[in-house]
Amino acid sequence: MMLRSLCRAGGAILQQTQRTAPKLWVTPAQQRWASSLPMNTVVLFVPQQEAWVVERMGRFHRILEPGLNFLIPVLDRIRYVQSLKEIVIDVPEQSAVSLDNVTLQIDGVLYLRIINPFKASYGVEDPEYAVTQLAQTTMRSELGKLTLDKVFRERESLNANMVHSINQASDDWGIRCLRYEIKDIHVPPRVKESMQMQVEAERRKRATVLESEGSREAAINVAEGRKRAQILASEGEKAEQINKAAGEAQAVLAKAEAKAEAIRMLSVALTEQNGDAAASLSVAEQYVSAFSKLAKESNTILLPSHTGDISSMVTQAMTIYSRLSKTKPRAPAQVLEEKSEEAQDQSESPQ
Repeated sequence: MMLRSLCRAGGAILQQTQRTAPKLWVTPAQQRWASSLPMNTVVLFVPQQEAWVVERMGRFHRILEPGLNFLIPVLDRIRYVQSLKEIVIDVPEQSAVSLDNVTLQIDGVLYLRIINPFKASYGVEDPEYAVTQLAQTTMRSELGKLTLDKVFRERESLNANMVHSINQASDDWGIRCLRYEIKDIHVPPRVKESMQMQVEAERRKRATVLESEGSREAAINVAEGRKRAQILASEGEKAEQINKAAGEAQAVLAKAEAKAEAIRMLSVALTEQNGDAAASLSVAEQYVSAFSKLAKESNTILLPSHTGDISSMVTQAMTIYSRLSKTKPRAPAQVLEEKSEEAQDQSESPQ
């Protein structure tokens, strides 16, 4: 009888617990992953990625692992059900003041996971609400350290700082923050207009700088091209003058060699028979040719008194030629002897 009454009392208590436990323990925030508590049916099958916290006579007993588990009726009670999956929490929009006193409206998304079901069950009353409030306060604190421009440029650094700060505080709750992402950042309309004007001014500045740099590069390229053109032109002119001088020198040498060869041939020809007659004929031809060019090259003409007497001019030229041919150069010894005789005569003349 005692055993039967004990079983009846235990069944009544178990039914009452099943009716009241979800209302007492399950908060609106926790209904996401635990809408109701399972009943103690002695033989239990725990789903994967879930942890069931069991209390025995009001005290923590153990955590049921996924799979087959056995519990004692009446004494054991499933108090909490924790999901080990990654949980996504939408952080409500909040206002924060930046370092340069600009009020921002910012919201985000928090990704977390329960790594210790015991701490998540007994360390905090409402873990999701606690983490949400912690994320909001931490975001206000982090935004107060940055200016408005840095908030937009350093979003990744801001998210990393948020994760680090939340993990330091939520370690005692058995919760690990995996990521925090900023969804939207709203600025006041006037500040937005000022930012737009700043962006336009910055773009105009970049365009002006780029245009000036392009003009400078173009001027440098034109000057460099002119410089190279002048250098190449001077080098070409120098090479042309060198080639021209070399050509003129070779022409002078060729003319001199030709003239020397002509003189040698003429001297040889004069030593032959009838050389004088040939010389007379050549002189006469040159005289007639020069006389015919006098009136063509100049208006002033100097004529000899016997212009028409060509024979006399040829005779005069041949006389000069015969005199030059008869004079012979004296030997150096004879010249020294004559100089010594003159010096002796000059020394004896005063006596």
